[in-house]
Amino acid sequence: MSTGGPTGEPGMPAAPDGSVAPAEERLAERLAGLSATEHPVAVRLAPVLRRLGHYDRLVYRAVARTHTPALDEPLRRLSDLANFSKPWFAVAALLAVAGGPTGRRAALTGVAAIGAASLVVNQPMKQLGGRSRPDRVLHEVPRPRWVEMPTSTSFPSGHSASAAAFAVSVGDVVPALRVPLRIAAGTVAFSRVHTGVHYPGDVAVGVVTGALLGRLVSRVGARIGRAEVRV
Repeated sequence: MSTGGPTGEPGMPAAPDGSVAPAEERLAERLAGLSATEHPVAVRLAPVLRRLGHYDRLVYRAVARTHTPALDEPLRRLSDLANFSKPWFAVAALLAVAGGPTGRRAALTGVAAIGAASLVVNQPMKQLGGRSRPDRVLHEVPRPRWVEMPTSTSFPSGHSASAAAFAVSVGDVVPALRVPLRIAAGTVAFSRVHTGVHYPGDVAVGVVTGALLGRLVSRVGARIGRAEVRV
């Protein structure tokens, strides 16, 4: 197996199509090298991970090669707008100003969820994942879709995690916002694949991580609120 992909990273195995192998395939290589006697479950998991890596790139290429000129510009703008969680902070500010006590609690919960997701995803998970960004030229992502390629590692998607964390946590506090916020978060998550800066697997793991952290933060916030009422 080759030791360098299109990014020229030393020690980074290449996939059959010439791109840097996804994180799941690199993990599969490590698991396959273990002793089947000592680690039978890990060895059986290796082919499953390779299959996931294959489908990850397959879906990425399918999105890249789907002709969607009417969506390219709006999704590119949305993906750019979502940098640093700007839409979610704007919603939080609006809730804090116009939403009364419930809106302020929702705003605080949402911002806390974004903080938790950013901390977990952008530090330990990205460091452990170590996955290179997709090669947009190799996979033929149309240039009108392109946003600036982030310098951070690709796995998982921080944009998707923050969007899901905010949508779930605020939706728990203000149920009327649950559907619109989740639609908005899902659109932001898809835009990261559409613009070519993430593989679908990066986005899927980001969404799941963010949603779990959003739910955790909302539950902690609710418990704190109930404790303050009792006092």
